[in-house]
Amino acid sequence: MISANPVPREIGVLVFENFQLLDAAGPISVFEMPTRGLDPSPYRLTVYSLEGGLVRASCGVSMHSEQLSTDLQLDTLIVSGGEGTRQAMTDERILNSVRKLSRNTRRTTSVCSGAFLLAAASLLKGRRATTHWRRCADMQRHFPDVIVEPDRIFVQDGKFWTSAGITAGIDLALALVEDDLGEEVARRSARELVVHHRRYGGQSQFSVMQDIERASGRFDSLIDWIRAHLANDLNVEELADKAGMSSRNFARVFRSETGTTPARFVEKLRLESARRQVETTSRSLLQVAQDTGFGDTERMRTSFIRAYGQPPMALRRQVRGGDLAREN
Repeated sequence: MISANPVPREIGVLVFENFQLLDAAGPISVFEMPTRGLDPSPYRLTVYSLEGGLVRASCGVSMHSEQLSTDLQLDTLIVSGGEGTRQAMTDERILNSVRKLSRNTRRTTSVCSGAFLLAAASLLKGRRATTHWRRCADMQRHFPDVIVEPDRIFVQDGKFWTSAGITAGIDLALALVEDDLGEEVARRSARELVVHHRRYGGQSQFSVMQDIERASGRFDSLIDWIRAHLANDLNVEELADKAGMSSRNFARVFRSETGTTPARFVEKLRLESARRQVETTSRSLLQVAQDTGFGDTERMRTSFIRAYGQPPMALRRQVRGGDLAREN
């Protein structure tokens, strides 16, 4: 349901030299969609930079911007990310502007490595946040007082919303639109953009197959077989036999090829499959545990807590908007 709000919400997108173009253009496109079908328009969009004028993105394309003023009264500030954050996070003029703007915004948000600017401006101390998976460890080293959650699409902690890499800014913006105007408007906006209506914030940024190294593709057919037979025992002996190798040689070569042990790889695939089923189906946890090779719910629960910091039911409730406090 759309709440009456005759005054458009001011959405300000902050860019800087070498920003990632989609970090700005993605959210801008999301917020544009409701303005097409609603009267009065719920949003007014403006791109800002420190000096104003054309700002060059890392791809070489330039975007027009208005000069940033700390007297702005924004509803939502969106800080872009990109390679340029490395320089921008050392520019006290930008950090000071972000600090002052944030004091008066209802929401302060970032896309991808834009979270580094929020952290450098001391806005994320003691707060949960995320960024592009490749830079999460770097962010945790630079800002140990930030609770970095590397395996999230986006994270909300109070008025601060941070998102993962690049296209996750679209997911974040859709969540903000839903927060403002309701699920149906967000769904309609997603449909116009031809993107999924909702990749929930708790979803993983990347899959197991993206996370591992594959030197030659030697085990591709075996990996396909593993994914189709997760309910099997899948011990080293069975996998080695399937690969036509001795157990010792298989374990050594598999680790050399993929960067992980067979046991760890199997558990990651099981976790990924189980999490997908927990978040997107109504199957019982016992059914999921048996289908993915955990065998029982307690073993699956222990693995989820170790990998994701939460048990399966908490993730299911999070996806469905339930009350996490009811978790048992």
